[in-house]
Amino acid sequence: MSEVKKIATRDSYGNALVECAEEFPNLVVLDADLAAATKTGIFKKAYPERHIDCGIAECNMVGVAAGLAATGKIPFVSSFAMFAAGRAFEQVRNSVAYPKLNVKIGATHAGISVGEDGATHQCNEDIALMRSIPGMVVINPADDVEARAAVKAAIKHDGPVYLRFGRLAVPVINDKPDYKFEIGKGVTLREGKDVTIVATGLCVAASLEAAEKLAADGIDAKVINIHTIKPLDEDLIVAAAKETKKVVTVEEHSVIGGLGSAVCDVLSAKEPTKVLKIGVNDVFGESGPAVDLLHKYGLDEEGIYNKVKAFV
Repeated sequence: MSEVKKIATRDSYGNALVECAEEFPNLVVLDADLAAATKTGIFKKAYPERHIDCGIAECNMVGVAAGLAATGKIPFVSSFAMFAAGRAFEQVRNSVAYPKLNVKIGATHAGISVGEDGATHQCNEDIALMRSIPGMVVINPADDVEARAAVKAAIKHDGPVYLRFGRLAVPVINDKPDYKFEIGKGVTLREGKDVTIVATGLCVAASLEAAEKLAADGIDAKVINIHTIKPLDEDLIVAAAKETKKVVTVEEHSVIGGLGSAVCDVLSAKEPTKVLKIGVNDVFGESGPAVDLLHKYGLDEEGIYNKVKAFV
């Protein structure tokens, strides 16, 4: 059996910017002295006159992007999620979202899979922060194919968009001729009748693997990929809840304020359903190899399988 191709979505981000540059001549890229890590260095090499290094000053970078957007440019601001969403939150809220400016935020190195960089850099709160901002679109792609499609969709969308990318190479699962990316529309990857697993980001591939293990135990799990956390595909989630009666959310993010909270908000209002949230349980991360951390925090195939089986 051939090995599954794995690509880090931060690489997809850098490559997608280059792929879109000719089609969108107003596209410009800003970085905070992290071009090698965020992979915007790929764009800088191809289009040096359209890349601006703002130095270690994310708050100022967002302000520069707001000014560029006001002149008709389509700026992507790039940094680690901890700094793009955390350090620059006020500027994102007041300088970008409040005036509804067309700024895109490319946040890399999100979640505990940042690994050895440790708790200070492992941002498990960014989705919650960005979800809370009025008018902000929040996208968390599952693989290379989806990440590239998300960048292009973000460019075409008029308004602020937060895109979440990872450091760890993850399996390519959407490499199919019929794959279609649409902001606000989830994707059913596996049908099932006993439980619905709603996953986002790197947890999608692990959830599919867990579903196969559950099937061997006679548990038929539906798996839904929610790449857009805001706006959420409410119709798809409500329909799945009606069908399976039990829902599990899986995310490499705090269980507070992320995908799980968004799903619970919808179901409590439209289809009260028993929900299990799998994620980071109100703790900081720690330094260590990414794969080991995902295992310790129960976000790998084994952890998801065990928790869903116990829940069902």
